[in-house]
Amino acid sequence: MEMKRVLLKLSGEALAGPKKTGFDEATVLAVAKQIKAISDEGVQIGIVIGGGNFWRGRTSETIDRNKADQIGMLATIMNCIYVSDLCRYTGMKTEIYTPFACGAFTRLYSKDSVEESFAQGKLVFFAGGTGHPYFSTDTATVLRAVEIEADAILLAKAVDGIYDSDPKVNPDAVKYDEISIQEVVDKKLAAMDLTASIMCLEQKMPMMVFALDEENSIINTVHGKFSGTKVTV
Repeated sequence: MEMKRVLLKLSGEALAGPKKTGFDEATVLAVAKQIKAISDEGVQIGIVIGGGNFWRGRTSETIDRNKADQIGMLATIMNCIYVSDLCRYTGMKTEIYTPFACGAFTRLYSKDSVEESFAQGKLVFFAGGTGHPYFSTDTATVLRAVEIEADAILLAKAVDGIYDSDPKVNPDAVKYDEISIQEVVDKKLAAMDLTASIMCLEQKMPMMVFALDEENSIINTVHGKFSGTKVTV
């Protein structure tokens, strides 16, 4: 599949590298250099980043879910500002969009503005999730991918694909090289949350799931040479 426009989802934890929290600059810089290499080939790239390196609101039983999710949205904005600036350091132009006003840090999301940014050769970040509680950055990823008519979602995770069970818990877990989104939904496999998976199914949005920490993993995925899981529609 030739990819002219992709939506790259980066896990917050993956950006933290071996530290498991915050930012690991070497890890993020390596990601930025891969993104630049793809961008230089003419591929338009939208990016969504999770917030797990700063905040996992659902682990708290004492805070209101709405507030927990709002903190998570802010975590994704911090991540996008950081990654955006390291991408600028490598020579790219960037723009960060949020679904709500965020001072002078970001621009308010609109499809027209995003298309202008792509036309100007910019790397586009979608921060702040969907802007609503109860929706994850997975759902925001699929929503934006559908809106910008991406050719595919590139799901860069801390694990190297989709398994039939959790490989961290089950050493005998089997990885899928290719699987349909219908099967992902039917088996409730943890590629992304169920809301996002169902949206992928309804909107026929293909996905490539792979480990961020493998060498040149993003470049290889765009070029069709990857060892993760291809999710077909």
